[in-house]
Amino acid sequence: MAVYALTGFSLVSLLSFGYLSWDWMKPSLVADVAMDPMEKTLPPAFTRPPHIIFILTDDQGYHDVGYHGSDIQTPTLDRLAAEGVKLENYYIQPICTPSRSQLITGRYQIHTGLQHSIIRPRQPNCLPLDQVTLPQKLQEAGYSTHMVGKWHLGFYKKECLPTRRGFDTFLGSLTGNVDYYTYDNCDGPGVCGYDLHEGEDVAWDQSGKYSTFLYAQRVSKILASHNPREPIFIYVAFQAVHTPLQSPKEYIYRYRSMGNVARRKYAAMVTCMDEAVKNITWALKKYGYYDNSVIVFSTDNGGQTFSGGSNWPLRGRKGTYWEGGVRGIGFVHSPLIKRKRRTSWALVHITDWYPTLVSLARGNLSNVPGLDGYNVWPAISEGKESPRTEILHNIDPLYNHAKYGSLEDGFGIWNTAVQASIRVREWKLLTGDPGYSDWIPPQTLTNFPGSWWNLERLTDGLRKSVWLFNITADPYERYDLSDQRPDVVRSLLMRLVHYNQTAIPVRYPAENPRAHPDFNGGAWGPWANEDDAEEWEGIGEPLKSRNKKKKCKICKLRSFFRKLNTRLMSNRI
Repeated sequence: MAVYALTGFSLVSLLSFGYLSWDWMKPSLVADVAMDPMEKTLPPAFTRPPHIIFILTDDQGYHDVGYHGSDIQTPTLDRLAAEGVKLENYYIQPICTPSRSQLITGRYQIHTGLQHSIIRPRQPNCLPLDQVTLPQKLQEAGYSTHMVGKWHLGFYKKECLPTRRGFDTFLGSLTGNVDYYTYDNCDGPGVCGYDLHEGEDVAWDQSGKYSTFLYAQRVSKILASHNPREPIFIYVAFQAVHTPLQSPKEYIYRYRSMGNVARRKYAAMVTCMDEAVKNITWALKKYGYYDNSVIVFSTDNGGQTFSGGSNWPLRGRKGTYWEGGVRGIGFVHSPLIKRKRRTSWALVHITDWYPTLVSLARGNLSNVPGLDGYNVWPAISEGKESPRTEILHNIDPLYNHAKYGSLEDGFGIWNTAVQASIRVREWKLLTGDPGYSDWIPPQTLTNFPGSWWNLERLTDGLRKSVWLFNITADPYERYDLSDQRPDVVRSLLMRLVHYNQTAIPVRYPAENPRAHPDFNGGAWGPWANEDDAEEWEGIGEPLKSRNKKKKCKICKLRSFFRKLNTRLMSNRI
């Protein structure tokens, strides 16, 4: 393995800055907030189902939290994690839709048909309607359920919307990437629309409000209006810190010494999000929820290194199956935890939250067989051994096949050209093309990323299609053991074969012109009706071959809208 070592690299020293509070809240630090008198009357832990707050951040890198040694200031996250349980063997998925679908269903992507890429704005696709979701199970258990933030699980028909999938209320965006102030999202040149929704309506009146502030305010409002004696579940899916890199100026000023502009803006967004979490925690205390609450914090995938994020010292980035793409920041903070203030190395995956939270809520899991997640609360709260011993990171049959992969390289049982990854105890196997594979230090140099390739780079992977690592001994994936341990490779390939036999066909339909916001009043939203929705759903076929199988009526309709769209674009130009 040829590696060019990083030389002469040093992180910018941390500076001390004061922390601004928002005018609408003005909270003190988390630990210093005065308790509401109502809290003192609450019964002891677990005499009632706990309030559950699940906070998911977008594209936050593994390195980008204070307690991982970051140069970014996250005092709230640091404190909450220190007082709770840090999950340092916690795994997520490499991109947005897969992580969110597995959180909401407790199932691997191969069991929902979402194993390829993300759900794109113009695709007639969404989280399968036959899946019983986490909020639906919590509703059954008597919870009030609310979602604030990014959905990204499809919206082409109304049945796909958050309010039809188990949430009593929803404020947020349906697509995966919007402007933080205007809430505009462009899915290609000229295909732009507004994307902020209140329930099932377009929230035009909220334009201009910074989304991180807006979402924290909404959580506070929900808590203020709810009875703390009744259980509540709030899923806070921050847009932060996904691109575009936008933040209020006062947060950017704190990082003015950072030479790299992208890193500076990104750092400001992370700190702003940290303060939003502080205000949510403050609201839990103010309105009498905190003593009977469980706060779960998770990232959705690895950081995007060319947009300011850092997964250092892990290998890879967002969109890859290297540790930098799938190992997440995670912690649980709760007065109900029996063994607090510790770090857990129990193996945990994002699918585990479904059975864990439903069990905490005293819900019924007997009518949702086949979950891929495990109840890991005993491992988190009491320090017991995790029931999980393996993780299927994914099998994606549609991703570009590796040039040098073959069935022969897979002992005749697995085509190593197929992108796949699995972990079994300490062993991790990758096949096909796992994605960008370098180790990228934090982007604090003035000329970074212009000279990133001079920092540290792997050069031996171009003709490979199989990698094996002992992740426990080698968490940074520097020593490929596939040649030394063919027995382990074969064993893990057999596990891939097993999982692949349980996979359902991929759901990745062709984009439809009817989804264009111009046909929906200028906003992204549901566009298919019941009569034609099934016609546009393509299942298990690549885009090119699928288009040929559409009925003539649908083909003609598509042609009409393509021509109409071309005319509209020409008029704009």
